[in-house]
Amino acid sequence: MAAFFDTHAHLADPAFDADREDTVRRAREAGALGVVCIGESLAAAARARALAAALPGFAWHTAGVHPHDAADFDPARDIEGIRAEVAAGAVAVGECGLDYHYDHSPRASQRRAFAGQLALARELARPVVVHTREAEADTMAMVHEAGAAGIRGVMHCYTGSRDLAEVALAVGWFVSFSGIVTFRTWTDEALLRLVPDDRLLVESDAPYLAPVPNRGKRNEPAWVSFTVARLAAVRGVGEAALGERTAVNARNFFGLG
Repeated sequence: MAAFFDTHAHLADPAFDADREDTVRRAREAGALGVVCIGESLAAAARARALAAALPGFAWHTAGVHPHDAADFDPARDIEGIRAEVAAGAVAVGECGLDYHYDHSPRASQRRAFAGQLALARELARPVVVHTREAEADTMAMVHEAGAAGIRGVMHCYTGSRDLAEVALAVGWFVSFSGIVTFRTWTDEALLRLVPDDRLLVESDAPYLAPVPNRGKRNEPAWVSFTVARLAAVRGVGEAALGERTAVNARNFFGLG
């Protein structure tokens, strides 16, 4: 059994209200060394903070505003709310970013909210967790600018192009892969080998995107083991070695000691 660290899970989501304790137990039994609980809104961040407090040394939380909600982004409220969450222990800003696939918020609003959170991450010296979908040009430009300004980040649940990944890697960012890499529709094995060993992360994105052989079910952190296995096979290393390497990377990226 390979140990691993789930760097992105919505474990405070109501989808886990009925069996959250069992979900955590299964994660530990599967080899999870820790999990970062994502606060994609201030309300979600508050729930994630409470969960992290109940699982010291195993769970941590983040705080941000998802691009889907960027139309309602209010700097006076949201930036100060994220700032307060960081003061209360949030280890990163986000998830934030750009999503031009669904366009739930106007693109200009998405860019404004993303820029505001990048600036806050720089001010607070916290990494940023970035969501991007079908927004390659704008994401590339904003990531390049952020990296040049010294902002650290991770491209979470990465499904973008090699070009965007190379821009992120060139400014020192990390790239995280989810259960999507186990799907039959994933064919870009070269991308899975592109990310250097010391910049590779893994995640569940639970309750979404359950990996094969559990595709279609509610996802959970325990199943990151399937993503680790897939990446290890493609990269030609042992599962234990890849799991350990990515766990070290997670602690380094989030500053967990």
